[in-house]
Amino acid sequence: MTGTSLLPVATVLVPALAIAPIYGFRNSPNRREATTLIAALATVGLVASLVPAALEGRGLVTHLGTFASVPVAFRADALGVLFALLAASLWLVTSVYSVGYMRSLDEHGQTRYYAAFAASIAATLGVAFGATLLTLFVCYELLTLATYPLVTHAETEAARRAGRRYVLYGLSGGVAIFAGLVLLTTAAGPTVFTPGGVPAVESLSPDLARAVFGLLVAGFGVKAAVVPLHTWLPEAMVAPTPVSGLLHAVAVVKSGVFGIARVVLFVFGPDATRDLGVALPLAVVAVVTILYTGLVALRQDKLKRGIAYSTVSQLGYIVLGLALLTPAAVFGALLHVVAHAVMKLTVFLSVGAIYVETGREYVSQLDGVGRRLPLTITGFGIAAAGLVGMPAVAGFVSKWYLMLGTVQSEYPILVAAFLGAGLLKLLFFWPIVLRACYADGDSSSLDFVGETTNDGGGHHVASGHRPDGGFEREDPNDEGRLGEQNGDDLVGEQNGEGPRSRSTWDAETTVLLLGPILAAVLGAVVLGVRPESLPFFDLADHVVTEVFGT
Repeated sequence: MTGTSLLPVATVLVPALAIAPIYGFRNSPNRREATTLIAALATVGLVASLVPAALEGRGLVTHLGTFASVPVAFRADALGVLFALLAASLWLVTSVYSVGYMRSLDEHGQTRYYAAFAASIAATLGVAFGATLLTLFVCYELLTLATYPLVTHAETEAARRAGRRYVLYGLSGGVAIFAGLVLLTTAAGPTVFTPGGVPAVESLSPDLARAVFGLLVAGFGVKAAVVPLHTWLPEAMVAPTPVSGLLHAVAVVKSGVFGIARVVLFVFGPDATRDLGVALPLAVVAVVTILYTGLVALRQDKLKRGIAYSTVSQLGYIVLGLALLTPAAVFGALLHVVAHAVMKLTVFLSVGAIYVETGREYVSQLDGVGRRLPLTITGFGIAAAGLVGMPAVAGFVSKWYLMLGTVQSEYPILVAAFLGAGLLKLLFFWPIVLRACYADGDSSSLDFVGETTNDGGGHHVASGHRPDGGFEREDPNDEGRLGEQNGDDLVGEQNGEGPRSRSTWDAETTVLLLGPILAAVLGAVVLGVRPESLPFFDLADHVVTEVFGT
């Protein structure tokens, strides 16, 4: 059952319409950032208003016409609302954090940053609410273009190189989706997402159906970062940390797994996916992704790069859950979309605060950081425990259903992939927490390990001390430029006198940085202790009921 409403398109338009005033207030930072926060609040409110109808099975629809006889429409069904509510909520958290982060580092191009962020969220909401494969495809491509300025924000050669790779991978994936879309539309007519699968797909020959499935899943698999299509993601960590946190742990990569979910559950359906024999190959790719990138993460000293590989591994959990085609596994996969996003955002925001306050970017530099930033490291540790799969944090609940669904599937042995991946996550995160909390560190150096040097172009950039005692110039490929060295812009004094005093809860960093970290980790704990108290649980349950009838 559906109902006509302007709410779905209005939700997409709010962040899009915020772009103009953000640019209009480019000379007034307070108004520019207030515009971002107001737009984020309004978006959360609009998405929240769609939850009751979605849970009642009344996916509200906005019809925008047709293109080449294919409907163009937005529909707020349960799966779309789940993804949209996640993206909108975390946009609000990250917007608050961005204000503190960008101001602390006196970042350049802040107006462009906030405008591109709003455009990216608008495209993400379009992906969430796309009622047809065509609508989803258009918004999916717009997301690639909207996030490019964020990936290249630092404007260094490394950032430009990462941006080129990101666009090349993203648009190549779009070409594969478009090819599958054309083949499917030509053979079966317009594709409107239907729980359990589009009936017309049954009319396709098996070979053509497999070809369409392969093209669509490969196209969405680029942003989902399945092996071997994953290499763009670690390179994209040159983006500022808030971008890494939201776009590379939520909007971009989750758009990929969301697209795969639409293909498996709403285009082909569980029965056709199983009968065509394409579920097992997808599961194998997911297992390889989980274990291979989990191992690669262990070799990384650059903290954000290691976390990026960990993200790829976690995305494999979701793809594997979808490929197993049991109600419990699919339910776990949908829960993990939310759980992983909240936990990984906490981790990234914590890493950003560490960088702002100490300038440290490498695992081998983190000795004793926990004594300088106790709440930040506590938040990091709780989120890391959830990513490992420890009880009382979001990751345990989603992983429980994933493993339960795996045991109930045709391939119960694949539960070993989840257990092995949990061990790999423990081996990655536990040494980081141990270093930060217990390793001996020079307390006098915990205020800021880098210094600024002029790059010859009028910009002051970070130069970091490497763990081996040597010194190397480190362009701010991950965090952007530090700003003028005038004592007001730098977070830590560079003369050994320690950090500036702050009027925060414990003086470890600004409220604008610490508040979002604590809010995100609180969400991770609530999802781990009382997941049914948040609408994501019921929305995921409703999707499974629609698709499987139980």
